Amino acid sequence: MPRHLGPPDKIPSRLRTLLVLSATALLGTTLAVTIPTSANAATSLGAGAALRGRFFGTAVGATNLNDATYSSLLATEFTMVTPDNELKWEFTEPSRNQYTFVKADAIAARAEALGVPMRGRVLVWHAQLPAWVNVIASPTELTAAMQNHINIVMGHYKGKIHSWEVVNEAFADNGSLRRSVWSATLGSNTSWIETAFRTARAADPAAKLCYSDYFIESWDNPKTQAVYAMVRDFKARGVPIDCVGFQAHFTSTWPVPGSFQTTLQSFAALGVDVQLTELDVAGSGAVQATSFSAAVAACLAVSRCTGISVSQIRDSDSFYSSTTPLLFDRYGAKKPAYDAVLSTLYPGPVTPPAPSTSAPVTSPTVTSRPLTFPPVTTEAVPTTSASGQPGGCTATYRLVSAWQGGFQAEVTVRNNSAATISSWTVSLGLQSGQSTNNLWNGVPSATSGTIAVRNAPYNGTLAGSGTTTFGFVATGPSTPAPILSCSTP
Repeated sequence: MPRHLGPPDKIPSRLRTLLVLSATALLGTTLAVTIPTSANAATSLGAGAALRGRFFGTAVGATNLNDATYSSLLATEFTMVTPDNELKWEFTEPSRNQYTFVKADAIAARAEALGVPMRGRVLVWHAQLPAWVNVIASPTELTAAMQNHINIVMGHYKGKIHSWEVVNEAFADNGSLRRSVWSATLGSNTSWIETAFRTARAADPAAKLCYSDYFIESWDNPKTQAVYAMVRDFKARGVPIDCVGFQAHFTSTWPVPGSFQTTLQSFAALGVDVQLTELDVAGSGAVQATSFSAAVAACLAVSRCTGISVSQIRDSDSFYSSTTPLLFDRYGAKKPAYDAVLSTLYPGPVTPPAPSTSAPVTSPTVTSRPLTFPPVTTEAVPTTSASGQPGGCTATYRLVSAWQGGFQAEVTVRNNSAATISSWTVSLGLQSGQSTNNLWNGVPSATSGTIAVRNAPYNGTLAGSGTTTFGFVATGPSTPAPILSCSTP
């Protein structure tokens, strides 16, 4: 399977067929159609990106594959497929050493039938882990579990995956290493990330190996600089990393930054490919269209930006459906943002993009060994909270995002006393109709009603005024918020 898409005469035969079928479908004729070679032959997102030497992909959910409108858009518009949830740890290894790939295999089969490559998301992440991973307290045992998971999952798809998101979201917004079962058990440095990448290279030497994160699009963000420092260190020491994925979730409060092209070029200069992996823009109309266009243009301006993937196909398929963040509305109709992206891909006669001359604003100092970061101390923004006894702990709730039928939330636990505590329990009183289907960084007693969430083995000890967080995904309405209280022994 090709590792990147090239000029029209280098496009793989199956993709050339897809472009022909795409053009045929959109023109409403059964006559043969040649591959477009100019701006006047604009046919689809995938065709336009291929002419620019890039892919235009989408995340795909297995449950949508039988939807006719969804399947038609997938076949005619996109040239890369990423399973949305089906390759995450809770789905592939829900019980230790018990693997299932049925849903992910269905997406892989559809990608093969369409003649397009597939990306793998994700091997190591702090979220959507099965409970058995979160309670492993031994560094040796957790490392072995991580390596075994990488070997089995990558081995199942060896030779069939274009690129893997090996590690996802390892950094907190302030640039420190995110506190999770990985960092708490394996150390607050990048050695466990390095182990994951080295294990992945051995598991499938042909696949591209990527690190992925959000809020790293702006060059002067602390998280951007921390990820840049890690990638630079890895490249200098020969740690196998091939690409960096920028999730590119944009909103009115997090717009496409003016430095986005500089950020992409700065990472590319380290010798890695860059990709937009979950592009979406909350909003509608001209503002949304302009933002989509700006993000795509930034990729086109950087020669090592090898492709763009949106986070889903239609607004109704999105994790953030209430914000209408995608290129097609809930009925599959093209939005103004679609036209803006197509115009950006086809602005005129096609010529190879010139390498960007943008220079990094700053160059962070990089150590010669795995980088060590201070513990995360950033607090969640409270939506509602309730305290235990004075001198005990406080639980603070934050709604992260909501969509039709579900939501994601985070709870911050704070030690109220000056003395160190060794454990905590949060009473999470879910409202009628709410139930959790995944909870991380804590051990829940149930999935609905009033749940006692105890600390995981690695985050029970909190120094005076120290904090930690756990998160969860739930079904049901996001309001009213759950009722919380916190207690310590």
